[in-house]
Amino acid sequence: MKKGELWVLELPFLNGREQRGTRPCLILADTKTDMIVVIPLTSNLQALRFPHTVEIKKSGENKLEKDSIALIFQIQSLDKKRFINKIGVLEDYYLSKVDEVLKRLIQL
Repeated sequence: MKKGELWVLELPFLNGREQRGTRPCLILADTKTDMIVVIPLTSNLQALRFPHTVEIKKSGENKLEKDSIALIFQIQSLDKKRFINKIGVLEDYYLSKVDEVLKRLIQL
């Protein structure tokens, strides 16, 4: 698993406003443990109203079924057991945008 890959994951059901259920996620980092740092995606384009998001258009390379929003403010570490299957790879253009927004979010 590598940074920039898109995978379908089973996100845990929590009581808050976190994304949950089966959905595509972007891999940010493989921690070399059983945990992987990911950003969940949503196909609800209304999510662009939130800060720290990036719109991603579906393409042959990323193989998303719909245009999606990367919810960078919902970054999380998840066990490799939650990974269902690889979808595709995010284009460098979008990955650069995600990196820019992530740096602002964590104030680097």
